[in-house]
Amino acid sequence: MRRVLRVAGILSGLGVTYFLVSLLQVWNTGRSADRQPVDAIVVLGAAQYDGRPSPQLQARLDHALELWNLNLASYIVVTGGKQEGDRFTEAETARKFFEENRVASDLIIEENSGMTTYDSLLAFSKVARDLKIARVLIVSDPFHLLRAKLIADEVGLSASSSSTRSSVIQGGDAFSHNLREAVGVAVGRIVGFRRVDSWTN
Repeated sequence: MRRVLRVAGILSGLGVTYFLVSLLQVWNTGRSADRQPVDAIVVLGAAQYDGRPSPQLQARLDHALELWNLNLASYIVVTGGKQEGDRFTEAETARKFFEENRVASDLIIEENSGMTTYDSLLAFSKVARDLKIARVLIVSDPFHLLRAKLIADEVGLSASSSSTRSSVIQGGDAFSHNLREAVGVAVGRIVGFRRVDSWTN
């Protein structure tokens, strides 16, 4: 019995350590501000309200536009589908924002079928192969970026990241998001991110 308890204690300790390392990596990646040239900037979707970006999506769009104006990429990619009853997709809403800010329509790639991060990046990866896009810069909220980068790697994209500094998710809410993302990253690295997609979103 002592041996069983000792082994259980060791395994529990390893599990806690693995989770804490994942949490630290989520936090560190959320501080990223990469600026190296890439083939495309990918803006991950968030809620929209009848064609108007939610504050969370607006923060991502504003940051992506700032990066675009630094001439870091040849394309800008907008992602995200729509909820039942919506008239517009997240990607359509994002496209409209960039067009209104003088980004040429033919330089905007719209992926509007995905309802999750994994689905969106997987669908885009198929388009990326046709356009010879390999290196991407992912824009999202800080807590979201590590999992997004790991998903990008899983679907064949080489990703760097840049987090928005004006995210509306702050304080305790941001901390809870970091905890959930750490769980998703820890489990996804073991079983693959497609398998945890339904509950990590």
